[in-house]
Amino acid sequence: MAISTEHCPPPQAARKPRHTLPAGTTDCHCHVFEDPSRYPLAPGRSYTPPLCTVDDYVAMCHTLGIERTVQVNASVYGFDNSVTLDLIAKLGQDKARGVAGVSPDATDAELARLHEGGMRGARLSTLVKGYGGTDAIEAIAAKIKPFGWHLQLHVGQSAELAALEPRLMNLGVPLVFDHLGSTRGGEGVGAPGFQAMLRVLKDREDAWVKISSWYRRSDGGMPDCADMKPLAQALVAARPDRCVWGSNWPHPGCDVAMPNDGDLIDLFCEWVPDPAVRRGVLVTNPARLYGFE
Repeated sequence: MAISTEHCPPPQAARKPRHTLPAGTTDCHCHVFEDPSRYPLAPGRSYTPPLCTVDDYVAMCHTLGIERTVQVNASVYGFDNSVTLDLIAKLGQDKARGVAGVSPDATDAELARLHEGGMRGARLSTLVKGYGGTDAIEAIAAKIKPFGWHLQLHVGQSAELAALEPRLMNLGVPLVFDHLGSTRGGEGVGAPGFQAMLRVLKDREDAWVKISSWYRRSDGGMPDCADMKPLAQALVAARPDRCVWGSNWPHPGCDVAMPNDGDLIDLFCEWVPDPAVRRGVLVTNPARLYGFE
C-alpha cells in the first residue's frame, strides 16, 4: 500500500451516526495537525497533512459521541511529541492519552517527561517515515519497559507479522497491533500474517489489536468494506477483551476515497452487534490499556 507524499485532503464533515455510542467511548487511534509554524513538520516525511486542529477533532467527537481519545503522535513530527503533549494538557488526562515517537537515543528523563505528559506507548512503523522500523523493536521495548508502556506496531504488509512472530511472542512489553495488522480484505482471515497475529493475541495476555483504518485495506471499498468484516469479526471472536477501536481521523495519507466518520461508526456497530461486546471494545478495553479511570 502506497502512502501519498503530496498534500493530503481534509476529512469530510462528520455526519451523526445512526448508532448511539456508549458512555466513555474512546477513539484509540487519531491524530491532530496544528499550525506548522508552531509545530514544524519533519523533513523527509511520508506525507504532508492538512490543518486539522484539536478544535476540529473535538467537534468531530461531539458529533459521533466520542468522549475519550488516544492521540498517536503522527510520523510527520518525527520524535517531536509536542503537538500531542499539548493536546493532552488541553483536554486533560481523564479525557486524553498518547502514543509517542521515541528515538533510540531517548533518555530516561525524556521518557519520564513523556509519561508525565500522558504518553503510554511508543510506535514503530515500516510504512511511514519518522518512527523507525521493526529493527528497533527490542531496543525501544527495553527503553519503555520501566514505564509500563506498550509497543505499537504498524507494518506495511501483514506478511511482515509472520516473519516477526517469534520476536513478538517473546517481547518483554505489552504489544499493540495497528489497523487489523495491516491485513488486506482480499487476503482474508487465512493470511499468514493475520494468523500469526491471532496466535500472538491468543497466547499472550498483554497483546492488543486496533480495529481501525479498514477502509484503506479493503479491496471492495466503501461504503460496505464487506471484505474487512470477517477480519474484524475474527479478531473480536478470538479476543474480545483485547480489541480496541480507532477512527484514524483525519485519515492522513489517504489513498482511497475519503470516508465519512459517521459511516465508519455505523459499520463498526454493524460488525459488532452485541452491545456488551461493543462496549468492551469501545470503553472497557481502552480504559485498561491506556489507564483511564
